[in-house]
Amino acid sequence: MNDELNLGIDYFSQSPFYSVISFHKVINALKEIAKETETPYRAIYAQSLLDEVAKVPELYEGITSKKLIYDNLPLIHNLLADLFPTALTANEIKAVSLPFQNFNFNFTQRFQKIISEAGEEFEINFRDFNNDQYYIFSCCLILNSWYGENFDLSRPMFYDIPDKNGVMKHYRITFNGDFTELIPTENALKITQDDIKMLKRSYNDITVWKEKFPIHSWILKGFGIITLTDVTIENTISSIKTNLLKPGQEGISITEGKEVFRSIFKEKNIDYGIFFVNDLSYDFIELPLVVDFKSDFKIPANASKELLNAAKKFFKQFNNSVDYFCVTDILELYNHKDWIPYLDYLQTKNIRSFILAPIKKTDAFQAYIEITSSIPFALHTVNANKLNDVMPLINDTFIKYQIDVKNELDAIIQREYTTFHPSVNWKFEEQAKNYYFAKTHNTETVLKEIEFENIYPLYGETDIQSSTKFRNNAMLTDLRRQLKEILNVLEFIKPKEETLLFQQRINEIIFFQNQLKTHQFVAEAQIHRYIIDTIHPLFKQLSEKEEYQTIIKKYNEQLDEKHQRFWHQRKKYDLAIQTVNKQLTDVLDTEQIAVQTVYPHYFERFRSDGVEHNLFIGNSITPTQIYDSMYLYNLRLWQLQVMCKVVVMHQNLKEKLSFDMDLTSLILVYNESISIKFRMDEKRFDVESNDDIRFELMKKRLAKAMVKNTSERLVQANKVTIVYLNETDKNDYLNYIDFLKDQNYFTDEIEYLTVEDLQDITDLKALRVTINTDFNIDNFKIFSYTDFINYLTKFV
Repeated sequence: MNDELNLGIDYFSQSPFYSVISFHKVINALKEIAKETETPYRAIYAQSLLDEVAKVPELYEGITSKKLIYDNLPLIHNLLADLFPTALTANEIKAVSLPFQNFNFNFTQRFQKIISEAGEEFEINFRDFNNDQYYIFSCCLILNSWYGENFDLSRPMFYDIPDKNGVMKHYRITFNGDFTELIPTENALKITQDDIKMLKRSYNDITVWKEKFPIHSWILKGFGIITLTDVTIENTISSIKTNLLKPGQEGISITEGKEVFRSIFKEKNIDYGIFFVNDLSYDFIELPLVVDFKSDFKIPANASKELLNAAKKFFKQFNNSVDYFCVTDILELYNHKDWIPYLDYLQTKNIRSFILAPIKKTDAFQAYIEITSSIPFALHTVNANKLNDVMPLINDTFIKYQIDVKNELDAIIQREYTTFHPSVNWKFEEQAKNYYFAKTHNTETVLKEIEFENIYPLYGETDIQSSTKFRNNAMLTDLRRQLKEILNVLEFIKPKEETLLFQQRINEIIFFQNQLKTHQFVAEAQIHRYIIDTIHPLFKQLSEKEEYQTIIKKYNEQLDEKHQRFWHQRKKYDLAIQTVNKQLTDVLDTEQIAVQTVYPHYFERFRSDGVEHNLFIGNSITPTQIYDSMYLYNLRLWQLQVMCKVVVMHQNLKEKLSFDMDLTSLILVYNESISIKFRMDEKRFDVESNDDIRFELMKKRLAKAMVKNTSERLVQANKVTIVYLNETDKNDYLNYIDFLKDQNYFTDEIEYLTVEDLQDITDLKALRVTINTDFNIDNFKIFSYTDFINYLTKFV
């Protein structure tokens, strides 16, 4: 302390304040008490204290050196007796200080004890509070006090002080500044509202604050009272949230973990760890996680069989406990003879008392957090309850860690593959795990190809009939209207401007109108380009004249901002397509949920002017279940019913649309197994071999196919067209149709068709059956293959 006697009282090297410690407000209060006549004893005491204070006028006028403070500590203590009651000195943690300063004196007994036990070499400091922050906070004090601002200075501030055992304790600081005042010096600058606005934008620019509030341009006179509150437990909880379990490469900080639990138990002789036990075999688990999980309870895999068996028996009994397992002295467990080899092993780790707390169970593993001490009875059933406040956070953080790892795997899948149906996601997760853990161990690796062999495909398409015609007509309607509006603008302006140019533009617009009357849609792109390149620049130039602004504004308001064209009918068309597609996908997605429970299979769908879908089923997709062809037949029956359902539901939707749209339905029955492989470059599945390409070719070429030797489209509105390759499949579907006709899903009309010869594909046959669109959708039910078999037995 003697080395500091001649130092100034300012803790920070730079400050807008020139700090002067003064007790003038307390002394003035004593002067008033000394005048009291009703309570003479108070007046006598106040006057006697004033007499002593008068001997040190600096106590009133102001003190700028620590030496004078230290020389008069007894007098200052008496002067502040009302603010520091003797009866509370052993309980309260208080001292005299200045705002945001680190110079404290007149400690209560408890505060002094805390400082003394921290050791002579310990220097008390604010946590995370530097000189620049102090400077700005000081400026904010001035702005609040002198300029009526309301800067929030309530950020929490802390002292971190070790106790006599070296365990770090944490204290929140509150400050009472009632006995301080701010006084501007001749160097203080007047602050304007513009200055304040600039300061509010410049928190990170200390030069701005120092420019407006020069160093020592204000006097901080008086004193403050600092009060500490022990928030060690709260701080520990916060530390657990952020530091205990760190996902990723950083791993767990062992040092931080020890400090956390030492603070909780107020015991320096504390260690901790985390380990995993198989919930079925009670073996220790080596998880492939790049995290530094330390544990004294986990034994190496190459340990003796006797030791491994003893550990299994120990955890088999302990695993039934839902609460903490607390042992005050490990010697008390030696009555369990089967555990002795394991207990001996724990003693070699210098464990005498311990607490095992189960972390929330995950998959087939049980994780435990271990708290250990080399001192018997350092840990016991009473202080074990201190874990109640932190275990929920540990559980949540551990779950978050698992989620983070899962997200990493999902990110690899999405980045390297894409997002997939759950039925095949296991295969991608398997590859992603291998890739992730190899990368985290700095092992060279590449992602392997994902392939599913010997699976059966189903393909279906529900299309909006004549969607191209609807789209073209909508665009022609908008274009005709746009040309008409352009003509109106030109004819309005023509009499007032140079005649030749505007007559030429009018003639061009009329020419385009005549083209569209003959439905020359090929000219649409040419006309739109003409409008963008010629008409719109002209209108922009003319709009600078006030007399044309209204009519040109009216035209511009009808333009679609994105396409710069009239888009009214096209917008209606797009909305209709979106509405129809949404209903189609909603039905498919909803019905998929139920049929997936029968036998998981891969499902994907694609939107265009309608929705097409692929289904793949087979043992390679679901290796954990036995595959049977019955599941394929069930899926075919499901597909046929769902395609009926969407058409029936569409009938209720049609009246709400702006266009009279009907649906066509196509099913391709392919009876040979294929293989699909994930294409990394295209981020999708595709057929693997040349033999399987035929399936893809058929899908693409059937969409626009005709009935052989006719001009009739193969697909028609409100009908399902089923293309097949052999008589067996034909008979199967005829049986399905008979069954569903009996449920009133189809009418009696069935057509037997031959598909026109397609490129590289000939001799395809088809069934075309009419859907009963009058069916009450509320009575629609999806029947299973079992229902179908029961139906057939009626005729045997």
